[in-house]
Amino acid sequence: MKNIVVLTGAGISAESGISTFRDSNGLWENYRIEDVANYDSFEKDEELVTKFYNERRRQLTSVEPNEGHKQLTRLEEKYNVTIVTQNVDDLHERAGSKHIIHLHGELTKACSRYDKDEVYEIGYHDITPFDKDKRGMMLRPFIVWFGEPVPEIERAIKVCEKADILIVIGTSLVVYPAAGLMNYTKQGCKKYLIDPNKPDANLNGINFVQQKASIGVKTVVEELLND
Repeated sequence: MKNIVVLTGAGISAESGISTFRDSNGLWENYRIEDVANYDSFEKDEELVTKFYNERRRQLTSVEPNEGHKQLTRLEEKYNVTIVTQNVDDLHERAGSKHIIHLHGELTKACSRYDKDEVYEIGYHDITPFDKDKRGMMLRPFIVWFGEPVPEIERAIKVCEKADILIVIGTSLVVYPAAGLMNYTKQGCKKYLIDPNKPDANLNGINFVQQKASIGVKTVVEELLND
């Protein structure tokens, strides 16, 4: 059975109503990105940062997986499929995908500010000052912020090295280290890029499907299931 790796970015979740990271003027849901996406900001104003991610977590209860998420599960009928996502939502899980690597963390989890391996499942609940780690310190969102290492990148590299087919959906291919994963695929790996906007990245050897995820994913899935 061939191996498929699917790399997804904000574009696949945008159709479910989740705002992309840089929708307009450097704002993310009316917050300045630099105020909510690094550890220094959390140390400076943990109430603001925690509130932001609590709002994002609550938003998950009002959105559903779209056709793009759902179509990917069909590939598991014929292939070994691993989803490598830059998204922190749980829409791939809710759509039914079984093997998912979250590069940038997960909204439905919290962790110790001193030990990111100390992880707590919180579902859709807010993080409050009463939620503390083993040291008695308030938990932080389980999110990889700017300047922090990406713990799951090595695992993602390993699955990309074994990929026979790589499908990239809804990402600009300019955010590293995720964008570099394409460089780890073996010779002969068949590659697809699904996005309504043509990226600035070099597309040599890549089958570019210029469609939004809900349409483009179905196109590629049908092709691969009939191959």
